[in-house]
Amino acid sequence: MSESVAPTSSADPTYPYDRQALRATLRTLEQVPGVAKPDPILAVDHIERHFGGLTAVDVGHLEVQRGAITALIGPNGAGKTTFFNLITGFDRPSNTPRLIGGGDAKWSFNGRSLGRTGASQVARAGMVRTFQLTKALSRMTVLENMLIGANNQPGENLFVGLIRPLWAARERENIARAEELLARFKLDAKRDDMAGDLSGGQKKLLEMARALMSNPAMIMLDEPMAGVNPALTQSLLDHIQALRDEGTTVLFVEHDMHMVRHISDWVVVMAQGQIIAEGLPEDVMTSQAVVDAYLGAHHDKDLGDDEALTTGVISAIAQEVEDEEEAR
Repeated sequence: MSESVAPTSSADPTYPYDRQALRATLRTLEQVPGVAKPDPILAVDHIERHFGGLTAVDVGHLEVQRGAITALIGPNGAGKTTFFNLITGFDRPSNTPRLIGGGDAKWSFNGRSLGRTGASQVARAGMVRTFQLTKALSRMTVLENMLIGANNQPGENLFVGLIRPLWAARERENIARAEELLARFKLDAKRDDMAGDLSGGQKKLLEMARALMSNPAMIMLDEPMAGVNPALTQSLLDHIQALRDEGTTVLFVEHDMHMVRHISDWVVVMAQGQIIAEGLPEDVMTSQAVVDAYLGAHHDKDLGDDEALTTGVISAIAQEVEDEEEAR
């Protein structure tokens, strides 16, 4: 992949991004589960999670392309959030991670193995996430919530914290960074408000802004549109696309198929814990595997008189995708 497509750091906002070049490169890939990417930032192998006799996640191989917006979709209960929890250190796989070994779970980010890494270390490595249910600290101000997300704060050390000159400069830098992000997300007017007083959509924006305090290489968004007022939807879409354009890799879970089609460079489909399809959004979202995952493998037999309706819905989706492509 060319230099203009695969950014190596999210720290350079001037990095030239060329979505058309990226899409052209992705278009050359075979659209099958587990396909190798030209420049993967995240690679996952043999990760499983069982709850009693239920297999929630069973992913053989998955790669996430650097510099792209990748959507992870699937019906409720497919294992998407559990997968997020596993690779970000909030949960442990049932097959214990090791550095080497057959079917043991292992995954790497930017070439670094994260199989035995906790959530805080994963974040420090440059992979941060948001949650489906926002985690804003309600009894702290919006600014204080932002400052929690900053890395390398010397004032957190017990002994250094007693000597203000040792950490005051860093705190000023963090406040300036927080205020810049709050202005970008149009939350600067809420700077000194309690986070608990924000609306649901504003809490989503706050959580995304806080995640960016550490300047991550990849951000993982778990249903960023869930519970968001439609008036804020376009704002969130713009922010996600801006992150990609600035060189941050985005992996997100979402049920809003219009959003997925609109901003995704690549789509991964999960069902019953497994990756069942991968590909460009205009292709994979109307594939038979995806239709079966959402409607059931035998929907064509079970729906009877509704078969024409199902076919019509699929045709409408395909037409909308085609219209959007022509509009571009």
